[in-house]
Amino acid sequence: MGSNNQSTKFRNKRRWQILRNYCMSWTIAFIFLSIIRGVGTTENGKLDFNLISSIYISLTIGPFMGIISGFAQLLEEKYYKHISIKKLLFFRVIYIFIFLLILTIVAFFIYCLFFGIKISLIEFFYDPGTFAIYFYVLTVDFLLSILWQVNLMLGKNNLVKLLQGKFYTPREEERIFMFLDLQSSTQIAERLGHIKYSLMIQDCFSDLSIVVENEAEVYQYVGDEVILTWKPKNGLRNNNCVNAYFNFKQKLLDKSNYYQQKYACDPYFKAGVNIGIVTVTEVGRYKKEIAYHGDTINTAARIQSKCNELGKGLLVSEKLKNKLDPRIFTFDQIGSIPLKGKKAQVPIYAVA
Repeated sequence: MGSNNQSTKFRNKRRWQILRNYCMSWTIAFIFLSIIRGVGTTENGKLDFNLISSIYISLTIGPFMGIISGFAQLLEEKYYKHISIKKLLFFRVIYIFIFLLILTIVAFFIYCLFFGIKISLIEFFYDPGTFAIYFYVLTVDFLLSILWQVNLMLGKNNLVKLLQGKFYTPREEERIFMFLDLQSSTQIAERLGHIKYSLMIQDCFSDLSIVVENEAEVYQYVGDEVILTWKPKNGLRNNNCVNAYFNFKQKLLDKSNYYQQKYACDPYFKAGVNIGIVTVTEVGRYKKEIAYHGDTINTAARIQSKCNELGKGLLVSEKLKNKLDPRIFTFDQIGSIPLKGKKAQVPIYAVA
């Protein structure tokens, strides 16, 4: 029950953040339009308002249109993997048409309410000045969609940090890393073939999205392996860095019938987790990426590589184990692993 409440709370928080961001974005976009059209320009149509009036309208209509865009984004996320690209594009066109229609109607009533204009809705719709606004709205909607996809590719909030130059100079920070790898991937790929195997990996990584409820950030996808990371306060809170693995495992079990019918197998992932200091920086010139370097990551990868040998699904380092709540999980020490190029060994624990 507690886990369900936490998941519901996180989903509601994320929905609110998406709606808030879209409301802010559309309000800023309309204020920008007001400044561009309201300073040193004259309207050709029947609608002509001063800068202050336009900004007042922007503050009224911006949040309203942001809510519509936000809900559209949430629906697109929900059904993205369940409909074809042709249907998705079709619904996108319908959305744009409805979006412009609602924008026009809402703007008309706002103008009538606050400024008492004496034209009909049809005249308002075809006013010469409104067509430039339609083009502007479509452009902003397109740019917001691109920014959303770029933000998803870089990871949560990393786009803003990248623009602020926070990763330009290498710096150290403490992080938790989890290496997740598909078991028996070579045999599965040989049996399914490359195309069907890639589709299965797509499905698995789509189901992996459940770990965002445990505040996980996806660092990298490498073939059939994925690297998750947390800031310590997020990963240790409610044992998120361990719960993420079991929640993902449960998700795959819940969809066992789907994977059996489509791929004739039950995908199983093994994982290794470690905590420590890493260096984070921006790398690349023509393709930028945020990269983490250090023994912490190498150790997490080596821990994960021991899962098959030891017959365990989840292994963690002693350093991480000592920071987790021991009342929820059982930790069984099963040995130590050597660090490449170093004499020190890392004690590891199986988690159940």
